[in-house]
Amino acid sequence: MSLSRRTLLVAAAGTTLAACAPTTSPAPPVPTAAPVPAAGPVPTAASVPAAEPVVPTPTPTPTATPTPTAEAAPEVPAPAPAPAAVPTRAFITARYADAVPAAWGLDVPGVLTALPRAAAPAIALTFDACGGPGGSGYDAALVATLRAHGVPATLFLNARWIDANPDTFESLAADPLFEIANHGTAHRPLSVTGRSAYGIAGTRDPGEVHDEIAGNLAKLTALLGRPPAFFRSGTAHYDDVATRIAADLGQRIAGFSTNADGGATLPAAQVRRELLDAAPGAVVIAHMNHPNGGTAPGLAAALPTLLADGRTFTRLSDAFR
Repeated sequence: MSLSRRTLLVAAAGTTLAACAPTTSPAPPVPTAAPVPAAGPVPTAASVPAAEPVVPTPTPTPTATPTPTAEAAPEVPAPAPAPAAVPTRAFITARYADAVPAAWGLDVPGVLTALPRAAAPAIALTFDACGGPGGSGYDAALVATLRAHGVPATLFLNARWIDANPDTFESLAADPLFEIANHGTAHRPLSVTGRSAYGIAGTRDPGEVHDEIAGNLAKLTALLGRPPAFFRSGTAHYDDVATRIAADLGQRIAGFSTNADGGATLPAAQVRRELLDAAPGAVVIAHMNHPNGGTAPGLAAALPTLLADGRTFTRLSDAFR
């Protein structure tokens, strides 16, 4: 790993939380993410503090000094436009202060659960790495199987998993077979009212939703040199206000249509069956942080059959262009 990339990872590790399943205590505030392209214009009301892009000061055009020649003074180029900025925590908190969610679960407005029609013959394999004690393992056999068959995948990495696996992160990020995506800062369900899923307490208000998305967004943007395009929360649960906040932060939410490993609990034979039954256009969720589970052997058993049947695979960003 390069010294600069290692320095970033070590510096980021200071914010690592202590457990895979966070407690009901609020996550610590995180810095605003680095400037990234937003999903679309975010309107600013008079009562809402605006996002805070940095506007460069124009360079004054020097006055041309008369010379005995006929050559004109060179033109000074205009300053580049200011980059779009990720909305701040204060902006999100004010904008959604009175928002009341109308939906909660795995499939709510704003969550992508299938590939677009143009990419439907393919399947998108996605693998979560959740982080924290008991969740920071690395399934090297699973990744080796994908590489051996040349099968692309989208890898959703939690901030704590990245901190625990810096060299592995470096290897995965450098491999064009894989796309790195945002799996949150503390692996929490995304809610503005504190709803929980599978015993994991969710974010409690719009500010905590911002922190859960933007903390790891900033980390990944710094490490990758570009923002990740997709986000998946811990447990993949959301309310419809939280999905709007994710869109404001420039993140597309990836749900799923096929749960291949039941949260890394299914045996290899059942993982194989779920993968073989995945329909064209499916978004498949599984896990890459439990090397002793059935996910890797199930994948290794299913892929040769799928490939022999002419099935194709895609990264999410290649499908959603």
